[in-house]
Amino acid sequence: MHIHNLFNLEGRVAVVTGGYGIYGAPLSEALAEAGAHVVIASRSREACEAFAQTLRERSLKASAYVCDQGSEASILAFRDHCLQTFGHVDVLVNNSVGRSMRTFADPLDAFRDSMEVNATGLFAISRAFLEPMMARGAGSLINIASIQAIVAPDFQNYAGTSMSTPPDYHFHKHGMIGLTRYLAALGGPRGVRVNAISPGGFQTESHQEPFISQYCRRVFLGRMARHDDIKGAVVFLASEASAYITGQNIVIDGGYTC
Repeated sequence: MHIHNLFNLEGRVAVVTGGYGIYGAPLSEALAEAGAHVVIASRSREACEAFAQTLRERSLKASAYVCDQGSEASILAFRDHCLQTFGHVDVLVNNSVGRSMRTFADPLDAFRDSMEVNATGLFAISRAFLEPMMARGAGSLINIASIQAIVAPDFQNYAGTSMSTPPDYHFHKHGMIGLTRYLAALGGPRGVRVNAISPGGFQTESHQEPFISQYCRRVFLGRMARHDDIKGAVVFLASEASAYITGQNIVIDGGYTC
């Protein structure tokens, strides 16, 4: 197969949860630019539709739908909508994350709330879309994890700032890598590949000094991630270019974790 065809996603349907945010926007954009019809989902219909419209204005294929990852009923309704509308879903990108916990000292209820979305909800949506993929004998599930899944936090990065990193995020991202391998073993014999991407810190306008310098001191490339840095990996894992890859975690961190 010609290399252009290996990466071509024309005729594919790709679902991206949290598909308009910091990571979601470049993920959705990349899949649409590669030819897929991207379904952008989150709890905010307005935000999803607004971003889908920006893609459609570029003549890309995109639509929006409301899905609450903390509710199995919402997940199943979303899955059924996709199957009824398109007939199949080829790619699921699990990018949504609940941020109910902010610090180590937060009440336990904040940790319990995050479990509903980031653990139970992650499994629920993965199972909901994986089952029809396995029945069809094809599909790619891509989990958006984090470097926080593979290294301990460096609290020196946050010195002199009001920022921190909550423990539930590390817990869930570690678990996501384990679930990736479990689902890869389950789906592989049925034609479905399951992989993860672990991005490093993504620079936004909210990041200020001294955090940026303190973070970048560990990065071989000397900078935080940018909009386009994550796009190639998601197209690779969604396409036939990665047809013999499953159960893997691609780290995109500029060398931070080396």
